[in-house]
Amino acid sequence: MQNKAILTSELTCPDCGYKKIETMPTDACQWFYECEECNKLLKPKPGDCCVFCSYGSVPCPPIQIAASGKKIGNCCGR
Repeated sequence: MQNKAILTSELTCPDCGYKKIETMPTDACQWFYECEECNKLLKPKPGDCCVFCSYGSVPCPPIQIAASGKKIGNCCGR
């Protein structure tokens, strides 16, 4: 049985609260995201691998898979 990661996450801007559902990359970390409302450039919080892990409703696919314990799926070689 293969793990199925959730591929969409709702990003929330910490400055203005704007929310948008985005599709997450499955093969790379997304280190930057520009809020469409206030134009703030979001960057991962310390200890997080990407903006989805910091500001999303769902962590990125590699982290989801790693958390399942079924497969190594660490993001960015972690």
